[in-house]
Amino acid sequence: MTEAFRSFVIFAEMRTGSNLLEATLNAIKGVTCFGEAFNPYMMGWPDKDELQGITREQREADPMVLYRKLMERPGHLPGFRYFHDHDPRVFDRIIEDRTCAKVVLTRNPLDSYVSTRLAWETNQWKLNETETPIPAAITYDGTEFREMLTAIERFQRRVLHRLQVSGQSAFWLGYEDLRDAEVMTGLVHWMGRTDVARVEPARDQVPQNPRELADKVRNFDEMQDDLQQMDPFMLRRVPNFEPRRGPSVPGFVAVESGRGLMHMPIKGGPQGVADWLGRLDDLQSGFTQTTLRQWKRKHPGHRSFTVLRHPLFRAWSAFDNLLTEAPAEIRQAMRDVQRVALPADADLPGLSQQKRLELFEAFLDFLRRNLNAQTTLPTSPYWASQSEVVAGFARFVSPDMILREDRLTEDLPALIDAAGIRNPRLQHFKPEPMPDFLRQKPLLQAAKQAYLRDYIAFGFED
Repeated sequence: MTEAFRSFVIFAEMRTGSNLLEATLNAIKGVTCFGEAFNPYMMGWPDKDELQGITREQREADPMVLYRKLMERPGHLPGFRYFHDHDPRVFDRIIEDRTCAKVVLTRNPLDSYVSTRLAWETNQWKLNETETPIPAAITYDGTEFREMLTAIERFQRRVLHRLQVSGQSAFWLGYEDLRDAEVMTGLVHWMGRTDVARVEPARDQVPQNPRELADKVRNFDEMQDDLQQMDPFMLRRVPNFEPRRGPSVPGFVAVESGRGLMHMPIKGGPQGVADWLGRLDDLQSGFTQTTLRQWKRKHPGHRSFTVLRHPLFRAWSAFDNLLTEAPAEIRQAMRDVQRVALPADADLPGLSQQKRLELFEAFLDFLRRNLNAQTTLPTSPYWASQSEVVAGFARFVSPDMILREDRLTEDLPALIDAAGIRNPRLQHFKPEPMPDFLRQKPLLQAAKQAYLRDYIAFGFED
């Protein structure tokens, strides 16, 4: 059961109508919105360097000083507006406080973008009915618009996800809702102020640019052409139901030579890289996140790398692991449920290459279903997509270089040089080529269906 709200936050962005919403709420006795309290460039409102007795310097040193000052007001309902680029140090405190009502205000992002650019050009950020709007037009910049859109969408997804995992809900508002008295009344009642019979939207602010976009954008035709290239419904998005992977730190291996060199291996990837490193020095392994940090501090200028393998070749390695090293119950599940008709374990060593290839094609179909969460078997690290494995690394530390197996001979010298290693023996690593018998069109197509994300992310060729 939700506790009674004791405060509120308005998650919004520039030019979404948050000033109007603030004015509406501030007209209610016992409700106060303290502007953009955590905007790094001002204290609540433009040209303010102090808020409720707290200076910018004090807020910079510890934002919680201002947060407590604003929010801990018994008998009052305080709040503020919070945008994606406001002080990130207070976000967790806001989102975790179940007594803080979350209001999410959105607007058509193109309208917000044009309105923001107009405000910058005219320096007119709010318009009262007694003031005269300053006529202006902007030049649309596609790169700038995409950057703004990406930042806002990322923030909104973050807010939504945190609300979902904590079992909270928010009150969602659109720009057009802000002048609807019934919606405003519903908002205030939802926040707990049911003693307020009706809430009238603030009247002291009027729309600044109620013109058609064609009149506000100089290069309107160019803007239309650019927007047609966007994909608002993400029609080309590759669905990803694969479980997130951890950083796999215990599998990392390193040597002390030079400035330090560390390999972040991908299971099912190229063989022999650890042996190649071992030619230089004793291998260190068995890292924890703590000991890895210590190793990095001890080796300034160190380099780290991982090596990708063609998805079809890696799937073949995973298939070989399944036949020779995987637990027997996994093979039995393949026979009983997963449509991969493996012979009995005793007969596996005697399989002909042709029979192996037939079973391998069925295994590739299993991989497609497994990576799409359509099977009950967990995703093995031997056949997890390489893009997800690398993303798992990045949740702790990203590799300096992502190499490809078929280019190791050309690319390893640059890596060795960057690590300050002067040992010509290390330049003679001969990667294992993908067997020609795998280069069959049905197998190549099946591998691409299973590992489409890898093909797109890393540019693998069919």
